[in-house]
Amino acid sequence: MQTGGECAKNRETKMSWGLISAMGHVSIQTTRLRESVFDATQLLGLRETERTSDAVYLAAANVHHELVYVESDVDGIDGFGLVAANGDALREIRRRVDNENFPILSEKPRGAGIEDGFSFIGPEGFVFEIYVGMQENQAAVQSFGPDRYGHFNFHPRDVGGMMRFLHRVLDFRLSDVIGDDFAYFMRCNPDHHGIALVRGEGTLHHHAWQTQSIADLGRLGDRLNKVGRELIWGPVRHGAGHNIAAYFVETSGAVVELYTDLEQIYDDARPPVVWGEDENWYNMWSSYRPLDFRTFGLAPVDRKALSALHR
Repeated sequence: MQTGGECAKNRETKMSWGLISAMGHVSIQTTRLRESVFDATQLLGLRETERTSDAVYLAAANVHHELVYVESDVDGIDGFGLVAANGDALREIRRRVDNENFPILSEKPRGAGIEDGFSFIGPEGFVFEIYVGMQENQAAVQSFGPDRYGHFNFHPRDVGGMMRFLHRVLDFRLSDVIGDDFAYFMRCNPDHHGIALVRGEGTLHHHAWQTQSIADLGRLGDRLNKVGRELIWGPVRHGAGHNIAAYFVETSGAVVELYTDLEQIYDDARPPVVWGEDENWYNMWSSYRPLDFRTFGLAPVDRKALSALHR
């Protein structure tokens, strides 16, 4: 099994078949920066890599950042970062974005630690930052936390339209299809999914972090219990992706997933696995699913609310 450092070292060269080689980062605006950083460092186990006047950069792998918290007067999604396979891929994605007339938010990287890239406003107001050349940041010691950032799950109103955008513009592949335009799991490399889409109210539901053992999920539950918090679901073995996962709600209102044993897909020609919406694609160990699980989440911030530091 690769260590977190080895995973990070191979992040931009990991096997991929398309224009995006890896999931990069999630940026969240929060009204309670101190508490959000506590959740990330003391509960999840990330390390702080840089702090500016209004933002804190955090990572699990040996990169500059995989999670950014921006101090704000609103709680919301600031943007999703995706790593282009190379400079040619970065330029091709820019060409596709221009051809579809998506507004360009920034002609250069937003924030610190990235060599080259651009940001645009995609469907339903979600911001996507496409880039190459993130700085390395070597962890001084091995943390109790995860190996790396793995994926995000969001709930577009037009889930089919978002799926087609991710395929057409960003070159993601379909791994699993749930129901009649209900949910899609999409990949950019061998990880079963880097992005999961479930029909909903236009929010990010969770950002997810890979760890090495199911025992790490139990220790997360212990840490939450010690500070009077709790898991909202898990450990659970999902059907779509086969990962074992546990979830808690962070201070900003987004859900955090810690997972292990995600399915790896090495055949790009593998057809999507199709599930009925009423099939038990969400829990292979029982039929239980918390009724309020999908009610959590964060909407994208209004363009006017994007911090000047990140514009």
